[in-house]
Amino acid sequence: MELLIVTGMSGAGKSIALSSLEDIGYYCIDNIPPMLIPSFLDLTAKADSSINRIAIVSDSRGGEFFGDLSGVLEKLDKSEDKYAILFLDASDTELARRFAETRRKHPLCETQNITVAQALKKERKMLNDIREKSNYYIDTTSLTSSQLKKRINGLFIDNAFGGMNIQVTSFGFKNGPVTDANLVFDVRCLDNPYYVDGLKNLTGLDKAVSDFVLQSDTAKEFEKRLLGFIEYAVPLYKEEGKSELVIAVGCTGGKHRSVTFAEIIFSFLQQKGYHVAVSHRDIEK
Repeated sequence: MELLIVTGMSGAGKSIALSSLEDIGYYCIDNIPPMLIPSFLDLTAKADSSINRIAIVSDSRGGEFFGDLSGVLEKLDKSEDKYAILFLDASDTELARRFAETRRKHPLCETQNITVAQALKKERKMLNDIREKSNYYIDTTSLTSSQLKKRINGLFIDNAFGGMNIQVTSFGFKNGPVTDANLVFDVRCLDNPYYVDGLKNLTGLDKAVSDFVLQSDTAKEFEKRLLGFIEYAVPLYKEEGKSELVIAVGCTGGKHRSVTFAEIIFSFLQQKGYHVAVSHRDIEK
């Protein structure tokens, strides 16, 4: 049985993540007190249930009960149950904007009569230890709901715990960095299709653009050396026991050069047999 514990900052997208996990076959439970997790797993096992993938959200809404999570994880470490932790995060500025936009209250604001800024600061401190223990970390600051769903699918659909998931994403530096990336490659040194008639409104998914990006000897050598580095580095991350590796490729706007190279890296790793997904954060901006 696989247990995925979903946690993180309030407003970071845990509801969207849980919905996505349910869509790909997880049995999902929202806001369960951590102390009940072992009992639930025991009941499921004794019932000889067909449920073999469970996702449970446990977060600051649990109040004082949430503090039991560390002890529960210690018990799970000693059992035969397989588990992993998915931590969702976003910048304080973005989280505050989401609360203002939806007119929802942060759970700590309601229980402790404090401001959103104070609640976010307190929640980060509360979640610090569990974030350090997390196997998967997603920063949703710049992600749309559909992009988050795609990211969840890329991580967990048809993939058991124990392997390494690789996420390749393109982005535009002018729209901000990919804050959860492990490896970042800057391809702004290559010729920019944006300034070529007929290519500006296309993307790196179009053959005309990718052909232009790769036409020079410089680009071909860049591709060769980049893939050589990735081929050498990725097994090292796998041997280290990393659950997720995020590779980000950036250009100016995130539509042409970065998309071209993200697709190249994705195809290369796929051919090597890795569990890999690709996304393009800024392609529609």
